[in-house]
Amino acid sequence: MRLVGPSGEQVGIVPLAKALELAQEYDLDLVEVAANARPPVCKLMDYGKFKYESAMKAREARKNQAHTVIKEMKLRPKIDPHDYDTKKGHVVRFLKQGDKVKITIMFRGREQSRPELGYRLLQRLAEDVQDLGFIESNPKQDGRNMIMVLGPHKKKTEAMAEAREAQAARKAERQGQPAQADPSAQ
Repeated sequence: MRLVGPSGEQVGIVPLAKALELAQEYDLDLVEVAANARPPVCKLMDYGKFKYESAMKAREARKNQAHTVIKEMKLRPKIDPHDYDTKKGHVVRFLKQGDKVKITIMFRGREQSRPELGYRLLQRLAEDVQDLGFIESNPKQDGRNMIMVLGPHKKKTEAMAEAREAQAARKAERQGQPAQADPSAQ
């Protein structure tokens, strides 16, 4: 087999017995790296440490991974202006976080005969948040509901990175604030 040493240097082609002897001598494990190669490639390494480091790399990769989430906001065609502003604020927050937003307008009774009211409301909401998101799926009637999907301009990973930077800035500001308050108190 072809043997690779503990620091990555090529030892050469050695028999299995000699490779096992070298592994005991260095107090390391003999790990087969490439079984399909001719001759097979083995490496001297601390296998427990290798597994731990690869698990840490995988955990770090998952930490930086972003899951696309679809948030939902439900409205009615005859919504009060203040309620509309509140719901719009939630939509803005979701888009800033990098999430998609599914807006549903629920029609009841006679409201179903006036779908243009819902359409106008969805268009108004899309115009109000156009700097943060875009219409991913145009408004369409689905039984008693009208549905539209807004997508963010920013990717989820960018939004997460900005949120981490803002949090670090706030933390630094809080830590610096008491230091500034002490001299003025004296």
